[in-house]
Amino acid sequence: MDLLRDHLARARAGGAVFARTVAEPPWGLRLAGTIQLSVHTVVRGRGWLWFVADDPGRAVELVPGEVTLVRGGTDHYIGHEPGTDCLEPEEFRARHATDGEPDSPGATVFLCGAYRFSGDIGNGLLEALPQVLTLQAAVGDPLRDVIALLSHELANPEPGQPTVLDRLLDVLLVLAIRSDFRRSPNAPRWYRALADPRLSAALQAMHEDAGHPWSVPELAAISGLSRAAFARTFHVALGQTPMQYLTDWRMALARDHLRTGELGMAGIARSVGYSSPYAFAAAFRRHHGEPPGAWRQREVARGRELQPNSPHIH
Repeated sequence: MDLLRDHLARARAGGAVFARTVAEPPWGLRLAGTIQLSVHTVVRGRGWLWFVADDPGRAVELVPGEVTLVRGGTDHYIGHEPGTDCLEPEEFRARHATDGEPDSPGATVFLCGAYRFSGDIGNGLLEALPQVLTLQAAVGDPLRDVIALLSHELANPEPGQPTVLDRLLDVLLVLAIRSDFRRSPNAPRWYRALADPRLSAALQAMHEDAGHPWSVPELAAISGLSRAAFARTFHVALGQTPMQYLTDWRMALARDHLRTGELGMAGIARSVGYSSPYAFAAAFRRHHGEPPGAWRQREVARGRELQPNSPHIH
């Protein structure tokens, strides 16, 4: 099993919001920090991205052939030059609805996207990324092809376009995360541990079947190590014991099951390795300080409160 694919699949990312815009200067757009992950790329011309409206000195230049990802939490701005006046999305669309064709002198053609995750597993991936990540697409880089396909799809609406955009954004995100994790010292420990052949098989086994009653001796045998050597190597690489890691992963899966409501307590208990709903509830309470039913009610209420503020950028 590919653990990065597993994390992305369980994050249930989807519902991509994407827009292709032609804007003639002056132009500027404010995007809310409530967008979990924003994606920006310039197809023609150039633009700038910054975080604080009155401090454009740290602006990041957006140029063709690059993709910039922005993690949510803080409002950010993009414009034809740093510090320009920026409009809310609705006003921006109205202001530039009649701007020229993509080949008009001085026009900037750019793509803006928003990626939405659900659950703690998706949030964990986001938190591992830097606030701003710029990827350069060299000649022959598949990233360049993805950008071209996105631009073409948005310029030529066809049936099924939302599904195509979701899939293209999936590819873009995987390329971005893979590129960053390969070079970043802040990549998740589980990702770095996958490069260690003594640990990768055990990690994949736990992710592939979280409901199995794993034991340290069994995981050590999968890794081809003695129990003591496996436990020591695992703790050095991941900062916790194998059973602590397994419990954390099971609880992350359980929280996402509780949010969706697709499984009852008995089903959740079986899927994450507990013999009964009572055993699962006791473990959940130890881990979170409250029973799973109370946790689910609070999260459902919180989700309803946040839903009306869902961002729209297209």
